[in-house]
Amino acid sequence: MGCAPSIHVSQSGVIYCRDSDESNSPRQTTSVSQGPAAPLHGLFVQTDAADAIPPSRASWPPGAARGRRARGELGSGSSAGSTAPAATTCRGRSRHCCSSAEAETQTSYTSVKQVSSAEVRIGPMRLTQDPIQVLLIFAKEDSQSDGFWWACDRAGYRCNIARTPESALECFLDKHHEIIVIDHRQTRNFDAEAVCRSIRATNPSEHTVILAVVSQASGDYEEASVLPLLHAGFNRRFMENSSIIACYNELIQIEHGEVRSQFKLRACNSVFTALDHCHEAIEITSDDHVIQYVNPAFERMMGYHKGELLGKELAELPKSDKNRADLLDTINTCIKKGKEWQGVYYARRKSGDSIQQHVKITPVIGQGGKIRHFVSLKKLCCTTDKNKQIHKVHRDSGDNSQTESHSFRYKNRRKESIDVKSISSRGSDAPSLQNRRYPSMARIHSMTIEAPITKVINIINAAQENSPVTVAEALDRVLEILRTTELYSPQLGTKDEDPHTSDLVGGLMTDGLRRLSGNEYVFTKNVPQSHSHLGMPVTINDVPPSIAQLLDNEESWEFNIFELEAVTHKRPLVYLGLKVFSRFGVCEFLHCSETTLRAWLQVIESNYHSSNAYHNSTHAADVLHATAFFLGKERVKGSLDQLDEVAALIAATVHDVDHPGRTNSFLCNAGSELAVLYNDTAVLESHHTALAFQLTVKDSKCNIFKNIDRNHYRTLRQAIIDMVLATEMTKHFEHVNKFVNSINKPMAAEIEGSDCECNPIGKNFPENQILIKRMMIKCADVANPCRPLDLCIEWAGRISEEYFAQTDEEKRQGLPVVMPVFDRNTCSIPKSQISFIDYFITDMFDAWDAFAHLPTLMQHLADNYKHWKTLDDLKCKSLRLPSDS
Repeated sequence: MGCAPSIHVSQSGVIYCRDSDESNSPRQTTSVSQGPAAPLHGLFVQTDAADAIPPSRASWPPGAARGRRARGELGSGSSAGSTAPAATTCRGRSRHCCSSAEAETQTSYTSVKQVSSAEVRIGPMRLTQDPIQVLLIFAKEDSQSDGFWWACDRAGYRCNIARTPESALECFLDKHHEIIVIDHRQTRNFDAEAVCRSIRATNPSEHTVILAVVSQASGDYEEASVLPLLHAGFNRRFMENSSIIACYNELIQIEHGEVRSQFKLRACNSVFTALDHCHEAIEITSDDHVIQYVNPAFERMMGYHKGELLGKELAELPKSDKNRADLLDTINTCIKKGKEWQGVYYARRKSGDSIQQHVKITPVIGQGGKIRHFVSLKKLCCTTDKNKQIHKVHRDSGDNSQTESHSFRYKNRRKESIDVKSISSRGSDAPSLQNRRYPSMARIHSMTIEAPITKVINIINAAQENSPVTVAEALDRVLEILRTTELYSPQLGTKDEDPHTSDLVGGLMTDGLRRLSGNEYVFTKNVPQSHSHLGMPVTINDVPPSIAQLLDNEESWEFNIFELEAVTHKRPLVYLGLKVFSRFGVCEFLHCSETTLRAWLQVIESNYHSSNAYHNSTHAADVLHATAFFLGKERVKGSLDQLDEVAALIAATVHDVDHPGRTNSFLCNAGSELAVLYNDTAVLESHHTALAFQLTVKDSKCNIFKNIDRNHYRTLRQAIIDMVLATEMTKHFEHVNKFVNSINKPMAAEIEGSDCECNPIGKNFPENQILIKRMMIKCADVANPCRPLDLCIEWAGRISEEYFAQTDEEKRQGLPVVMPVFDRNTCSIPKSQISFIDYFITDMFDAWDAFAHLPTLMQHLADNYKHWKTLDDLKCKSLRLPSDS
């Protein structure tokens, strides 16, 4: 049994049709069930041409098809008004309304056709074009509309037919057709040019091709001009011809011509979106250097609005007088040959300032193999004019003089740093960003860390300033390589002859000299101490009042960890940990109870050696406090997410667990079990992390990770391991230099042209977030010289006592004494502190202060350094005085 399509004409003259009686047929809707109610006025739609249909109808001419429809002969044994259900043999493509109003659909028959998306290439982009959509706007059905209808069917296009201007516009806004065919042969039904203008007034019409069907010109009249059609918005004119082949050829030509071109232009919008959001300044000019495009980054860099630049020749813009006279000729000669040029170039901003840019200019080859455009990519050089002046000030002051002794350089730099702080502190309580940041920026650009790689980078930077473009370009590439390789460890023994510095370097930054004897040092495992006289809190709210009162001040840098140590009977880590972890929502993040967290803190603290003078749970609590303090600083907070914060707090808590009170050098010299296990490489740091995770996961009662998913656990674990390993001193200068070059210097360049105080430089840059976390825990680990003086003195005494004990042990065991200066009978604690601050602390905290803004810490550092210098000078003076006897 064949299909039973029918045609209904509403009172408004709308043609709409009925599909087969399937459950999802549009005629099942309410509007249809109420009878032939009017759908969207004047519209019906031919949909997907991909369905299989009996071939018998394909050869019908349009007139015959129209005549058979009028006679109700479209379906075998059916009438125009039939509503008989469709047989399973009826396969076809349907016509349906494309508006919100529901209408019935008519099944039409055509040849079997498969429509697939077409692949289009534009440069390196590979695009997929969906089947073409065509809108036919004909007031009445005739042979011409049928010709385009069946041409669409043959080409595999999706076709809609609209009978009125209103329905045409609404359908177009819904479908966004690529091709629109408008009947322009007569004006009785609607004004074709007015319809075209109304469509052109909409945004989607920018990429639509509109075809006007005009009447055959009479032989008595001269052919009419096409200009009125073009002015109305038409793209093409089609002379009336109802042949399906003629209509098919016209549509195919349009698809492979205008439609394909418009499709490529639409794809270009994605490229321009990328350019608009690019952080690097981009400028596109014509082959004769007329500016055609600049992105927002270019506008910000140069201070111009794009409206002031587009259409102007580059020669019209002000030039900087800092470039070599022949530089522009060199650039033009290169790019005119079709070669890419890159190098350093000075440009003048709208304000008149000259800025140094690294520029890459690429010619774009177009039609005929000729250069059609030039694309310029520009970014600020790290060394701006202001930075050069800073370099010059320090060079002129002798701060980097190669002829000075090392000790004098450090004295001079220390004095200069103190003077800068004292001067800046005389201003208002809320200094401007520029005034507040200048000292730190100056120090960053003149850092004197004596790693060979740093010397090389400084020399290359200085050589670049007056080098030819080709040399400067090559040096840029050299710097790029040097700044991303593992070349940051300093050469030992070349710093100076100061024994305190030499011993610190040897003791903290090497794995020691291997002993050839069979004697080994094996430290005893820590035995948990019993503290029955102090009950453990169940929650943070269950803390004894004396402890709770102390913890009220834990967010302050002045917090006294030794008072907490005393009142908790050397168990400060549990109490401080509960308070800090609660403040940062660690339990919520890990989905663990406070009971589990408390049990974990107890286990970790019990594995710190209370017998150690320095590396005990009080030191762990101190590092946890400093880490939490740093996490509260705006720029740090803006650069890290919550997982980073949780990882940092956990890493600070466990970073020295089970520390034996001896250095890595000692363990390696003694051939200890740990040194053998970890191949003399980061021995203690590897042990701290491994033991921390072993203690955590072995018992569900203290396993704070048991409720997080595997991916979160792996990410968290990796972050904790990385941070703890960063506390190992052999890579100290590598971490500091990478932080300076990857964080501080780019940030300094940005701040000089920005008023924003809180630039989240680490966001979306995981490698920068890693550097920030490493620097944070390193500074927290050795923040003692930046604490208030009384705390600084206590810590200095404790670390010295631990080093004294190691020296005593080395002498008893016959091991090499790695830090001979730490002999309890002869050591000068002030000198050791001065050396430690000069060699390890100053540059690192200068860099960290420039990022996190820590004026209180830097003032304490200056005060403490002055204190140690005063003690050392007094001792030296007393040794020079003649005896009273």
